[in-house]
Amino acid sequence: MSGNGGGGTNAAGTEKRPNGLLASWFVRSGWSKGELARQVNRRARQLGANHISTDTSRVRRWLDGENPREPIPRILSELFSERFGVVVSVEDLGLRTARPSPSATGVDLPWTGPQTVALLSEFSRSDLMLARRGFLGSSLALSAGPPLIEPMQRWLVPTPSAPQPRPEPDPVASPGRARGRLSKPELDLLEATTVMFRQWDAQCGGGLRRKAVVGQLHEVTDLLQEPQPETTTRRLFKVAAELAELAGWMSYDVGLQPTAQKYFVLALHAAKEAGDRPLGSYVLSNMSRQMIHLGRPEDALELIHLAQYGSRDCASPRTQSMLYAMEARAYANMGQPGRCKRAVRMAEDTFAEAAEWDEPDPDWIRFFSEAELYAENSHSFRDLAYVAGRSPTYASLAEPLMQRAVELFGQESGEHQRSYALNLIGKATVHLLQREPEQSVVFATEAIKAAKKVRSERVNTRIRKTVDTAVRDFGDLADVVDLTERLAIELPESAEAV
Repeated sequence: MSGNGGGGTNAAGTEKRPNGLLASWFVRSGWSKGELARQVNRRARQLGANHISTDTSRVRRWLDGENPREPIPRILSELFSERFGVVVSVEDLGLRTARPSPSATGVDLPWTGPQTVALLSEFSRSDLMLARRGFLGSSLALSAGPPLIEPMQRWLVPTPSAPQPRPEPDPVASPGRARGRLSKPELDLLEATTVMFRQWDAQCGGGLRRKAVVGQLHEVTDLLQEPQPETTTRRLFKVAAELAELAGWMSYDVGLQPTAQKYFVLALHAAKEAGDRPLGSYVLSNMSRQMIHLGRPEDALELIHLAQYGSRDCASPRTQSMLYAMEARAYANMGQPGRCKRAVRMAEDTFAEAAEWDEPDPDWIRFFSEAELYAENSHSFRDLAYVAGRSPTYASLAEPLMQRAVELFGQESGEHQRSYALNLIGKATVHLLQREPEQSVVFATEAIKAAKKVRSERVNTRIRKTVDTAVRDFGDLADVVDLTERLAIELPESAEAV
């Protein structure tokens, strides 16, 4: 590829024809050719592709039918997906890309232990070696619809043949750790480190320690490739599942959607090998949340129902409550108020049973507190208000729940700083729905202050979208003008992954 920005073949083979699909997305985006070129160049620099220098004439040639070389098609797919809040594939843009290797893309992977370890190792190593904002090669793409749902359904299919368990090591005969023999203190330390990473994510956002989590995951895959007793192997797979889920969550938080989905899928595979169905249901819930974010609530609902079915007889009330809350979010975004309200009630009723649960919850679900319950249910009603044409009725249902979530998160000493910021933004959006711009500005201002304490592109993006809405609806208001100026000064750049 030359340094001028990704020249390539034309999009229709040897005969050059205008790319009508790309032109349609481009016109609807409202971008100028210069703006699109600038965004492509900026994303390319973030990915480490510093040789790319696109200009308006290059964009014009793409619209005229030239097919750019990688990574331009993937960059365009990401930019348009983010612009419209839905998955816009390379094919949707009328572009072609090189055929990806099965190990680097897609979600239909073998459900076997050794291959899960190999894929986790390959993917995490690529992430660490490239060190380009999670850019794992030009072939990585998002999956959605049946290509995503059908492979995930095999999560519940029994593994054909499990390996025979290895005998436990004799602690007397093995005072130190020989190769492939992890001691219990070492395993305990690995699990404690995962808890620490999760706490950092909640406090600081996904952009601060993502690479450290990926590095730890890669180390665990190395241990899984050594001979271990069966009980140790299961614990290691559980650690790998939690780290892969966290790597996926952090990637999602900083806007690396294909990378996030790949980690989630691998986390589900590892959870299956660990025999931990509640953990698997949690991974599926995060995949569901990502699909809601990408404008695919039907896929989100399928994933949540799969999670609920798979963990129906083993998940704690807290976990089940979280799944009901995510089910409500999916129904809200599908515009189904009756089913949404029913799922909200089920989330509330099931959460009330958590206090009577006589077993300790795993660390990965302890985040789902009373504050999170209020937050999720309020966001369901808020989403329902948007789907129902900015309905003040549903906004009024969201407001007291959102207020309670803000109060509870505000009482914490920064333990869940990102959740606090997200709910301040939610409160600002609810006030906009209720045509109360002054109150919205108050909460948006507080959200900007909170956002400066975390590294989360998700938080920053939601603030910017909320301020854009305020400008669109109340742009002449002095408070809104001041808010836009504050935003430009205090959050001028996007969060970066580390």
